[in-house]
Amino acid sequence: MKGLRAAIIGLVGLVASGPAFAADYPSRPVRWLIGFSAGGPVDVVARIMANWLSEHFGQQFVVENRTGSGGNIAAAAGINSPPDGYTLLFVAPNNAISTSLYKHLSYDFLRDTVPVASIMQLPNMLVVSNAMPVKTVKEFIDYCKADPSKVNYASSGYGTSVHMSGELFKAMTGCNMLHVPYRGSAIAYPDIISNKVQLIFDNMPAALAQSRSGTVRAIGVTSPKRWPGFPDIPAIAETVPGFESVGFYGISAPKGTPPEIVDALNKAVGEALKDPKIIEQLVTLGGIPKPMTPAEFGKLVADETAKWRKVVEFAGVSVD
Repeated sequence: MKGLRAAIIGLVGLVASGPAFAADYPSRPVRWLIGFSAGGPVDVVARIMANWLSEHFGQQFVVENRTGSGGNIAAAAGINSPPDGYTLLFVAPNNAISTSLYKHLSYDFLRDTVPVASIMQLPNMLVVSNAMPVKTVKEFIDYCKADPSKVNYASSGYGTSVHMSGELFKAMTGCNMLHVPYRGSAIAYPDIISNKVQLIFDNMPAALAQSRSGTVRAIGVTSPKRWPGFPDIPAIAETVPGFESVGFYGISAPKGTPPEIVDALNKAVGEALKDPKIIEQLVTLGGIPKPMTPAEFGKLVADETAKWRKVVEFAGVSVD
């Protein structure tokens, strides 16, 4: 009887400590791992949200760039961290793509992470060097087919939506472009501007910034229709029916992270996405804020993983 009473008291203590644990979170800085270089679109969005979360919680949310392997280095580091809420992972299409593109990953992203929050959705943008004699998607396809040896496309790494948008375009148009991977799109732009590499299907934030400055030329977006806010830029699907690559940004954590911490973070991100200043910043970058519950975000990541598996198989590409 005494043993049973002690067990019950212990169980009640554990249950009671859950909310207190969540209420005390975070009591020290939180690392937010992202798989791409500083200055790129993922980095920009992460820092916008990290600044807001730091002010909201009164603890620093520190963006840590772990570049390489299409974001897989950051993902592995996050997954292998203690599931205590003090290491988070920035989630983007590369995490859904890598599952099928890479044949020997040390982890299963869906199995080894818990979804925390969705931040926004956005398409990629096809931008070309100003030295390219093309102003439309059709002109680009014609140019590429006339002399494919002259066309190289950059990406922010294997397995990113930037890479796979190019592979999908190749498969659907017959353009035989050479893939040139970089450790982030920001690093690729000097070569695009100088025409060493001719184009990139980049995430909207970086592509918009470069096209607005006039250093490159935007000729299409990867959404199925023209993207809200940029009606003058045609959808690639207007020339290549069925072409679509709309990305998503969000947060995951290592499997086993306490649900009360997940809920606290989800609630905070939801509040951030109601802040007019945050909304304005994300929209300016070309995104649409998309708050979701953890379950809704988990379903989105699972659905995107299934979708990109089909694209990888259709395009016939793989890594290692």
